Amino acid sequence: MMALPKLNTPTYEMVQPSTGETVKFRPFLVKEQKILMIAQETGEGLEMSNAMCELIKSCTFGKISEPEHLPSFDVEYMFLKIRSKSVGDEVDLNITCPDDGKTEVPYTLNLNDVEIQHTEGHTNTIMITDTVGMTMKYPSLENLKKYTSDNLGAVELTFGVIAECLVNIFDDKEVYEELPKKELDDFIESMNTDQFAEVQAFFDGIPRLKHEIVVTNPNTGKENKVTLEGLQSFLG
Repeated sequence: MMALPKLNTPTYEMVQPSTGETVKFRPFLVKEQKILMIAQETGEGLEMSNAMCELIKSCTFGKISEPEHLPSFDVEYMFLKIRSKSVGDEVDLNITCPDDGKTEVPYTLNLNDVEIQHTEGHTNTIMITDTVGMTMKYPSLENLKKYTSDNLGAVELTFGVIAECLVNIFDDKEVYEELPKKELDDFIESMNTDQFAEVQAFFDGIPRLKHEIVVTNPNTGKENKVTLEGLQSFLG
């Protein structure tokens, strides 16, 4: 019996946002799409995150071997690029016009136009005083998974994510890398509101999937600028 012919899969390239490195990838296959469909059916954010990581690992030929440890915006961007080459560059959206808050307008979005948006002047070094500062890293999916429980309060959530993303604390004499939880909590609690706002500004300025579109409300004739933000906004 003759063997069935093997199907050729095209290869594409994308740039990993956090590193600027070029990564080769292929579209996902039917067997991999099944993983994604099952995750979407459950409606669980954790399942969807796991499915995205599995697809990225498979479709980047092992180049991205641990996507769960990358900044979350890397994962969202790479998944979107792989999806666009797997099921099509265009996605049909229904956009609610902000001017009246109710009229829905169909809009066809080309996923090739969607990029990671960076905040001007954003840095991972936060100066708390003239001599004391914090070095931060961007939260990964692995970091965020630990703090998605509904049982966590807002304070526990905030302090937990800061601790996960802290690389070190430094002053003009030393760099402090291994900090017991209580010491870190005490350090954060000793900040005044302006100093803590600097920490919050780091998280507010994290690069993210963001794209602005313009739609016209057929009922009012008014043009509306709409900002799409976050992976789910681009999946239709």
